[in-house]
Amino acid sequence: MSDVNRQNFSVQLSPTPRAARLARLLAVEQLRTWGLAHALDDAAHVVAELTANAVTHGRLPVRDFVLRVYVTEGVLRIEVTDTRADRLPQLRVAEGESGRGLVLVEALAERWGVTQGPFPRKTVWAELRLGRPGCGNLGAGAVGGQYKELLAGGKEPFQAPPLPACEPVHPQW
Repeated sequence: MSDVNRQNFSVQLSPTPRAARLARLLAVEQLRTWGLAHALDDAAHVVAELTANAVTHGRLPVRDFVLRVYVTEGVLRIEVTDTRADRLPQLRVAEGESGRGLVLVEALAERWGVTQGPFPRKTVWAELRLGRPGCGNLGAGAVGGQYKELLAGGKEPFQAPPLPACEPVHPQW
């Protein structure tokens, strides 16, 4: 069954910090082209973190990473595939100035996780629900007390809390 409303974007880039920045810029421009300006901030942060992780932890010489962004059924899915299936991402509290990327992804995404294969690849993905513009944050987010639990280290991928219901803009309609 084909989804005629599905929008796709994919780019293969070299595993460099400059390419990670380019991936973020390309994804933002693609979302703008699709008319999803309300999704830009959260999506840009998620793309930046996932591509930075691919460049930093999933890098092998002469092995590119792939960014895929697509929208289907009201969900923006961001995928970054690299060639280090042996190095899986871990959600942890960071010490120092680095290591907080997945905490941010967890906070912004409705859910995220890792898909293995084919060897030697892995794909780290995050999904953001696309609500109406002005309807709060896109992601489920670990907000308030949930964020403190997240920093305490109790969550693993695939265990993001459900999104709160979005209140109608005009409840009388």
